[in-house]
Amino acid sequence: MANQKGTIGVTTENIFPVIKKFLYSDHEIFLRELVANAVDATGKIKTLSGTGEFKGELGDLTIKVSADSENNTLVIEDRGIGMTAEEVDKYINQIAFSGAGEFIEKYKDANIIGHFGLGFYSAFMVSKKVVIESLSWREGAKPVVWECEGDPEFTMSEGDRTQRGTKITLYLDDESKEFATSYKVNELLNKYCKFMPVPIAFGKEQKWEENKYVDTDEDKIVNNSEPIWNKKPSELTSEDYMNFYRELYPMQDDPLFYIHLNVDYPFNLTGILYFPKIKDKLEVTKNKIQLYCNQVFVTDSVDNIVPDFLTLLHGVIDSPDIPLNVSRSYLQSDANVKKISTYITKKVADRLEEIYKNEKSDYEQKWDNLKLFIEYGMLSDEKFCDRAMKFALYKNTDGKFFGYEDYKKAIELNQKDKDDKLVYLYATDTVEQFQYIETAKNRGYDVLLFDCQLDAHFVNLLESKFENSVFVRVDSDSIDKLIKKADVTEPVLTDEQKKDLTSIFESILPAENKYSIVAENLGEQGAPILITQSEFMRRYRDMSALGGGMNFYGELPKSFNIGVNMEHPIIKRILDQKAEIEIEEGLEDAKRVELMQNFAKDNLLLHQVVDLALLANNMLKGKDLSEFIKRSIEVL
Repeated sequence: MANQKGTIGVTTENIFPVIKKFLYSDHEIFLRELVANAVDATGKIKTLSGTGEFKGELGDLTIKVSADSENNTLVIEDRGIGMTAEEVDKYINQIAFSGAGEFIEKYKDANIIGHFGLGFYSAFMVSKKVVIESLSWREGAKPVVWECEGDPEFTMSEGDRTQRGTKITLYLDDESKEFATSYKVNELLNKYCKFMPVPIAFGKEQKWEENKYVDTDEDKIVNNSEPIWNKKPSELTSEDYMNFYRELYPMQDDPLFYIHLNVDYPFNLTGILYFPKIKDKLEVTKNKIQLYCNQVFVTDSVDNIVPDFLTLLHGVIDSPDIPLNVSRSYLQSDANVKKISTYITKKVADRLEEIYKNEKSDYEQKWDNLKLFIEYGMLSDEKFCDRAMKFALYKNTDGKFFGYEDYKKAIELNQKDKDDKLVYLYATDTVEQFQYIETAKNRGYDVLLFDCQLDAHFVNLLESKFENSVFVRVDSDSIDKLIKKADVTEPVLTDEQKKDLTSIFESILPAENKYSIVAENLGEQGAPILITQSEFMRRYRDMSALGGGMNFYGELPKSFNIGVNMEHPIIKRILDQKAEIEIEEGLEDAKRVELMQNFAKDNLLLHQVVDLALLANNMLKGKDLSEFIKRSIEVL
């Protein structure tokens, strides 16, 4: 063929700066596009061979990538379909055309990647010059060389290539020299090309020889061209799934469960999802699911594909039906995406229900890790919530597990109040709330353990699902008020006695909080002072801390109820001491308050009993704790 010079056919002036800067969000994506094109070309030759149109030997179809850091070049070479000069002109010089689209239409029943469009031009994001050397599979075809230096001008001439396929050489620009280093190329191949369906070679296998690693003559294959998500579950063992997880996430603990996805109607999707172990409940990493299109890595940000609560899972999803933009870097929402999201949610629910029914003991053992996923799903997805009611569990403070209906049956005879409302008691910390838990258990009540970071929101959900039921934290009031079996008899105090009680206790309680001082009858065996937080205020403060749109409550000072047990001997002694104070008739309120405060300041018994109550609630710290210890030693 005669040498040819020309201008690349584009409809927009100065398109190369656009390609270089805006076509892709991430420059490193160029290697994925070029290797994917090589995979595509290889798939095409295999298709032609399968249909009998290509009658020659396929030979070694390995795609070879090589880097030369001295000359700042990067080469991607395949033995695929190749191109004639006419095809180069049509598919390279005329940007508006896509060879993949035309080929797919003709061989639409074959499983090839396609859909690459402008992928080749991503090379110019990192290159000052790109050379294509290609020889078509067609009989009698002549080799062609195409060269371009990053502007619309190109040259095309007859080449000397003797092997079918295409070789692309990138002459990297000064800002992109790192892409000619083995380390960087390995990194990109591992990220973007790890599971492409054609073997990819980069570098040589090594062996240990004379106290060092040396290269052998054998090419090093850097990808797994037959990932297990393309296999049937019947062909795989549990160990196969575990090994694949270790391949994906080498530094992670083994997962709890796996789910194999496989559907071919009304859309195509395969994949494997894993429930990972969560070591730190406060550090849950989302977006660990990798999205592929026919084994070509697309993204690890799957918010548009997977329901939000399932982005906590790990694994792989592969679907040719997920629409991609021209760069394949960003997902577009359409009807298929919604269908896929619904399918994945259903599949996860099916699998969890199956495990719950068939492997209940194992399911219970792993519940502490599963709980976050399931609660998140129930809070964010109504359909999943309805399904999860069948396999979600309660765990009580004794470590026993119950299904929702089973637990209701277990407590409904004993934990209904006088108004026939079923009261669910729960704790969030078995150590800090120990005395309250024990008090409830001594009354024959059961206490649930809600220690997940989402439980503040989740409690509201449960209350909305269960009729005539209420959930209350075990330390939010005295047990007789939490589950009222009868009307509670309150101590009868005059207004002056109530004011005196408030003045006495407020004067020695930590000043940073707000208090409501309440006289109660808790029996001689009850605590002399009971410190509680209102269920409503505490719950909404917790929700505020999680960003639940309750910031107003989070900004309020902590508020506590101080229950003074008027039936306890120590409280009676303190009140007897208070009764000895001489109070002038008609004494103004401010003077009376001062009198009560002075009484409280000097009363060691009062300080001791208040500090004991604060200590029991982990509220005695710093200087106050030090003074309490000193005072206790002196008493001894």
